[in-house]
Amino acid sequence: MTETNVTSPGPAIILVRPQLSENIGTAARAMLNNGLTDLRLVAPKPDWLSERAIAAASGADRVVLGARVFDTTEAAVAGLNRVWATTARNRFMVKPVDTPKSAATTMRAIAAEGQSFGVLFGPERTGLHNDDVAIADTVVTVPLNPDYSSLNLAQCVLLVAYEWYQAADPELPERHMTKGAQPPATKEKLLGFFDHLERELDECGFLRHADKRPVMVRNIRNLFQRANLTNQEVQTLHGIIHELVTYRHRKAGGDN
Repeated sequence: MTETNVTSPGPAIILVRPQLSENIGTAARAMLNNGLTDLRLVAPKPDWLSERAIAAASGADRVVLGARVFDTTEAAVAGLNRVWATTARNRFMVKPVDTPKSAATTMRAIAAEGQSFGVLFGPERTGLHNDDVAIADTVVTVPLNPDYSSLNLAQCVLLVAYEWYQAADPELPERHMTKGAQPPATKEKLLGFFDHLERELDECGFLRHADKRPVMVRNIRNLFQRANLTNQEVQTLHGIIHELVTYRHRKAGGDN
């Protein structure tokens, strides 16, 4: 393996609501085995940085000590262009599905373009919430024995990190010709657009059924995330919503 495999920017590893500090340590160990150091924790328990975490890291202390803590998944992914979510079960969402190997190939290609990206891993017992998965662009599923496919957190991190480390020179995937010079919008920009859209959909009554609202919001978010929007396209969508709202208010005022 060449030195570039160790020093190339890799995926942020984002552990969402991890339950055991030792699992954070073993995940950090799996990361450093494969040259990854960007560890992000979403709402960990107060004692997450314990002696058990450091001991379990087995020398990967700098990864644990350098971990960044966030209150929400949205905050953890805000500056990223692409996000994968690991899951072993059907979430009934329309999203592309990768294996760790195919995800790594795409990651290597977008890393060469200067894009930032990360992978979400859920709590050990329950996995990611559907709202966490909805933030991601792509789902990662490990093809294992269908009769027994249980993995612990560190194993899952290791599989993804290992495939990244091995995928040194992937063939670049097909690109949208009109988007070649523009990376996808960051999650911060995309989530800001979602807030704007959902606020106006609430205002106009489209999301008026409280029991259906969570699923409708996730479906709408997934729809736009599959479009792989650029920053400019997000700004255009903001403008469209603004004009539609302005027209509605103008028309309502004229009818009075």
